[in-house]
Amino acid sequence: MPRIGFFGWDDVVDAKIPELIATQDAVILGRRSYNEWAQFWPSSQIEPFATFINGVEKYVATSTPLDQEWANSTVVDGGLVEFVRDLKHQPGRDIGVHGSISVAQALLAADVVDELTLAIAPTIAGRGRRLLDGLPPIQLESIRSEISPTGYLIVDNRRIREGSADEPASATRGSEGRRLSS
Repeated sequence: MPRIGFFGWDDVVDAKIPELIATQDAVILGRRSYNEWAQFWPSSQIEPFATFINGVEKYVATSTPLDQEWANSTVVDGGLVEFVRDLKHQPGRDIGVHGSISVAQALLAADVVDELTLAIAPTIAGRGRRLLDGLPPIQLESIRSEISPTGYLIVDNRRIREGSADEPASATRGSEGRRLSS
């Protein structure tokens, strides 16, 4: 019988976490996720994510000052989309969006997300917020997929963009050195 770990995930889903975060040196969070996570993760022993999220540079999309301090956290000054576009041009590794549906939606709609990794549970919630609601049509290319023993579908998608004659349509980085993954 497969081991059921963090959030009811099995070993296959758990193994995806270190692979995903290993490429990231910055994370974008929304205010709600920040408030919840700043209370939970600093004292968490859930590895490897606790060490990652506590040490990584965190940028928080909010219009109000942060109520709680958390290491390496900075409020995004100004517009989120422009901030992320600028951040993608700076040296560094990939940028992740974790747990922030409204941030992911805004960045997907603005065409700044390069890759989208989804872990789709074998469960129908029936209600709640939906990641893809209200977005314009977006063409994705599946670059990896796997089904875990407990039925999670893990899919890595690359955003397909229309390119110039000199650039392939599926290019995601262009002149930018960093990818934004959600």
